[in-house]
Amino acid sequence: MTHRKDEFLPTRASLLTRLKDWQDNTSWQEFFDTYWKLIYGVARKAGLTDTEAQDVVQETMASVAKHMPTFKYDPTIGSFKAWLLIKTRWCITDQFRKRGRLAAHVPLSSDTATGYDKLQNIPDPAGEVLDVLWEAEWKKNLLDAALAKVKRRADPEKFQIFDFYVTKEWPAEKVAKRFGVSIDHVYLAKHRIEKMIGEEVQRLERGMT
Repeated sequence: MTHRKDEFLPTRASLLTRLKDWQDNTSWQEFFDTYWKLIYGVARKAGLTDTEAQDVVQETMASVAKHMPTFKYDPTIGSFKAWLLIKTRWCITDQFRKRGRLAAHVPLSSDTATGYDKLQNIPDPAGEVLDVLWEAEWKKNLLDAALAKVKRRADPEKFQIFDFYVTKEWPAEKVAKRFGVSIDHVYLAKHRIEKMIGEEVQRLERGMT
């Protein structure tokens, strides 16, 4: 059976153990499905193109696979989040190096001819900017997973009310009319779903950091 993303996020330590077996295709697919958007999103926000960011995803996954047989997860030494960031950072840096080598073999544009280096405007992949991007994307990943989990567990109507009111940003009066409930019911549904999401984020965060 294929696990849904939000089901295996909290069992990261167990998943990492299973990844030591290169033949465990199911576990590797789970790992890819869980983290590729995180890696891709950070690479894109660091200034890479779509193609370059996809290369970062593939190269990061390959690096993880290469080091996994000897990798020992010990949260007292360092978090998995920090370890994966290091792998991603190296691959992003490598993409910028490749871009630099390519630029050395193409004619100068009007910008570079005047001394303007576009690469200078890209966030330093070895600096603090990438750390901030990584943290933001990591939290987004957690929120997406928590939202998916709550959606499956919550009362369908309450979740729909929350979705229309919070996600789609409908006025409370319009949402109440749409579902045939009072405005107070809309506020209550929002409060309950937000509380469930917050609790789920905390649970997932304890399992992932």
